[in-house]
Amino acid sequence: MPLLISIWLSLSAQVSGWDAFADTRFKWTWVEELGAEVEIPTFSAKLLAKEGKEITLTGHYLPFELEGERIVISQLPYAACFFCGGDVGQESVAEIVFTHVQRPFRLDELITVKGRLKLNKDDYEHLVFIIEDAKLIQL
Repeated sequence: MPLLISIWLSLSAQVSGWDAFADTRFKWTWVEELGAEVEIPTFSAKLLAKEGKEITLTGHYLPFELEGERIVISQLPYAACFFCGGDVGQESVAEIVFTHVQRPFRLDELITVKGRLKLNKDDYEHLVFIIEDAKLIQL
């Protein structure tokens, strides 16, 4: 079997990170320290088993100012993303923490990263899905 066909078959058989995130359920809960209701995630057992493991995720770059080597990617383009009033939830965005400085990205640029999955349930300064020690993958 030619190498490219073998690679394509291998990739097409994998479940994307976005599909795994979609199993997360959210419940509005009052958080005293914030003085507001926030959506608290409940992660599926399948997703909890992936925490701390390497994951690859492809998404659209969103231009949010974050500290350090952090960016946000979205399953959907900017005009339809979670932050822009799109009909999607927190399961459609992820915070990416790179290991070193990356090149500048363009709005909606489709990028692929690989890193360690962190599930965030109670640090309201960060997104629910975080990819740590991320590296940009050139496809």
